[in-house]
Amino acid sequence: MTTTGWKHPPGPAREHPASRTGPALRNVLGAPLTARAGAELAYCLAGFPLALAGFLPVAVFLALGAGLTVSLLGAVLGLLLIVTAIGLARALSAVHRRLAAGLLGERVPAPGRARPTGGAVARLDARLRDAAGWRSVAYVLVKLPVATFGMYAAGWWLTGLIDLSAPLRWAAFGRRDLPTIAPLPVGGGAPYSTSLAGTFVAAGVGAVTLLTAPWVTRGVVAVDRWLVRALLGPGELAERVRALEETRALAVDDSAALLRRVERDLHDGAQVRLVALALSLDMARERLGADGDPVADPGRVRQLVELAHRNATEALTELRDLARGLHPPALDDGLPDALATLAARSALPVELAVDVPERPTPAIETIAYFCAAELLTNVIRHSGARRAALRVTGQHGALRLCVGDDGRGGARAGTGSGLTGLAQRVRTVDGTLEISSPAGGPTTVTVVLPLRA
Repeated sequence: MTTTGWKHPPGPAREHPASRTGPALRNVLGAPLTARAGAELAYCLAGFPLALAGFLPVAVFLALGAGLTVSLLGAVLGLLLIVTAIGLARALSAVHRRLAAGLLGERVPAPGRARPTGGAVARLDARLRDAAGWRSVAYVLVKLPVATFGMYAAGWWLTGLIDLSAPLRWAAFGRRDLPTIAPLPVGGGAPYSTSLAGTFVAAGVGAVTLLTAPWVTRGVVAVDRWLVRALLGPGELAERVRALEETRALAVDDSAALLRRVERDLHDGAQVRLVALALSLDMARERLGADGDPVADPGRVRQLVELAHRNATEALTELRDLARGLHPPALDDGLPDALATLAARSALPVELAVDVPERPTPAIETIAYFCAAELLTNVIRHSGARRAALRVTGQHGALRLCVGDDGRGGARAGTGSGLTGLAQRVRTVDGTLEISSPAGGPTTVTVVLPLRA
């Protein structure tokens, strides 16, 4: 169903390849001077001594512990050495996490530490079964070769600077028996220059090396980032448990807020109307008097009956609206019909396209409907748009809902637009909410939900 022929605003005109050359060239030439390149170089330089200092004791304790556990007499001492290695690796991992957070902005939450109870054997067994501790051991052992490559990457910077300074060194020292091109990290030996012109060739090689150095460093740091996330975090299972705890808390808070809203609406709305209805009927009954007695004031009785009728009608309307807020009746016929009704009632023209071959569960349909209603309300209230588009597709076991508009843009979560509440609601079913709203528009909000709650 399409309520208007409006389409998404046309995309930007196709750029000529030459128009992209300028920014790309600036990125390449300016890479050595960026703060990111400096931070990554500092991370490589600081990481190597830390990795070396951590690798040696951890490896020694593990090797000695494993060797001692082979013999019956040294098994206890061997296990204690292994536990010591795990504890040391955990402490070193905390330093590595702080270093990655300070220089790379890679903030990884520390894994939890269980507090073993029971006797000495039970505590020793718990330490040996510490999965996060063994991941820390793995990181400390793997960190040394990665940090060695980091020093190799730092050598590109040193090589580039030495080569780039060849003409200055020639002019300052005037010695022809010194190498004017430093040994490149990818080659062997250092060619000599016997002329001033040769030093400028060396300077050119140094410039190319310096331009390449940030990307070599970035590659090494990218591997280290992956290791930090995979080995120094709480682990996939622990992260999943934490996410489930958060979504459960959000679901409980959402249910409590819904109950409070229902109670408030009943108390301030329908209950007041019903009380007024009962009072009007009591007053009308008193005016009617006993059976067989003439009515003293028929006009007043008629007013009281009309007031009671009006209160009853308004109470029914409020109860119907309250029920619709809990579960829209339009959803009984499916999500496409409910969204069609929602688009038809919108104050803005809405282009609607729904393609959902498999019907979601009722809980997912309800969340999708309220997301669409809230997003369209935001478009009307905040965007200044003239048209909106609502597209819903179902594929690969997920329901994808997109609401776009041609408004002023600048939509952000947490600015009072209700997007934060929507994000929390969809998280309760492992859904996601993404916002694309540059200044000047257009705005597109995408909600992805599983088909089964």
